[in-house]
Amino acid sequence: MNPDQFVANHVKSLPRSGIRDFFAIVQEMPQAISLGIGEPDFITPWKIREASIFALEKGKTSYTDNRGLLSLRKEISKYVSSFFGPDYDPRSEILVTVGVSEAIDVALRAILNPGDKVLYHEPCYVSYAPSVSLAFGQGIPVGTSTQQSFSLNPEAFEEAWEPGCKILMLNFPTNPTGGTADRAKLERLARFAVEKDLIVISDEIYAELTYEGEHVSLAALPGMKERTILLHGFSKGFAMTGFRVGFACGPDWLIEAMMKIHQYCMMCAPILSQEAAIEALRNGTEDVLRMRDHYAKRRDFIVRRFNEMGLACHLPRGSFYAFPSVEAYGLNEVEFCHRLLREEEVAVVPGTAFGPHGRNHVRASFSTSYEKLVEASERIERFAESLASEKVDQTAV
Repeated sequence: MNPDQFVANHVKSLPRSGIRDFFAIVQEMPQAISLGIGEPDFITPWKIREASIFALEKGKTSYTDNRGLLSLRKEISKYVSSFFGPDYDPRSEILVTVGVSEAIDVALRAILNPGDKVLYHEPCYVSYAPSVSLAFGQGIPVGTSTQQSFSLNPEAFEEAWEPGCKILMLNFPTNPTGGTADRAKLERLARFAVEKDLIVISDEIYAELTYEGEHVSLAALPGMKERTILLHGFSKGFAMTGFRVGFACGPDWLIEAMMKIHQYCMMCAPILSQEAAIEALRNGTEDVLRMRDHYAKRRDFIVRRFNEMGLACHLPRGSFYAFPSVEAYGLNEVEFCHRLLREEEVAVVPGTAFGPHGRNHVRASFSTSYEKLVEASERIERFAESLASEKVDQTAV
């Protein structure tokens, strides 16, 4: 048997996630400090866990409606209206998914025909380009830059557009750069989307973790609700990564199309996770704010330390990632990460795991304890000093 002939060609060409490769190595290094995984170090607040436990004790172990529990969809509708702005009908305009990752997948598959094109900014979340490929679409990455703190540049999207573009996919605050988008830029992008008749997929999973200013949702701008799929979930802001529950809000005809795929490939999100999500939306806001304040302090610390040791780093305005440049030390991003892990047992992720526009950068998550961040910064500084000594020795030779 030749295994290659049984694996689909478009799957063979998919790269392995650069994040997961490093995660696997770290698991075998007990003294390592991982700044590689985008997962809150906070345990899910007790009242949210208790809601899931109580639901289990009451025997809630069944399937739910494919769209999700109506009680959860009603809470989502209220939360989205108060935090993001638009009003969505819980019966027809909201779909509960197994995290935002599933929502991205079913949204793309619901919209794209083979060869349709998708505009998205880069560096970006690792699943965007593969998800477009798996839906037989063609991705058009639009680079963001250090000079603009990796914020959104509407002109770049306008210049990158070409016939056949069907979707504009956005993620702000951004993983991996922490970039955000202000209202003026979003308004220009909204006009561009209307002019080119694009559907917008807006991944706003880090919305609660905005440190400067207020989060603005593209779906809240005039004329955008009817052409935007707003994606959100509970993993980041509510520290519920293992519950795997998210949601999509959008026009009823798009949500219906997404639901058709969801009902066959996933059936529904787990009922215990949905029960926990209800409690999170009803009573979890104070916990979200508390965790955000901790992340903000960690952000300020790690960005200051990176800049002190010569790793130029902009101040991320959202998410829980720093994205420093390693160019000054003469190593590319992959070499830097491998050597740092091997020599000082600190794991960060190469910027190119998030697309070619991430070259010469690494992603460091500050969603770990302050104490571990202090220790990690000392190890990274020691490593940076050793690299500087190597450069001096090479110059002398």
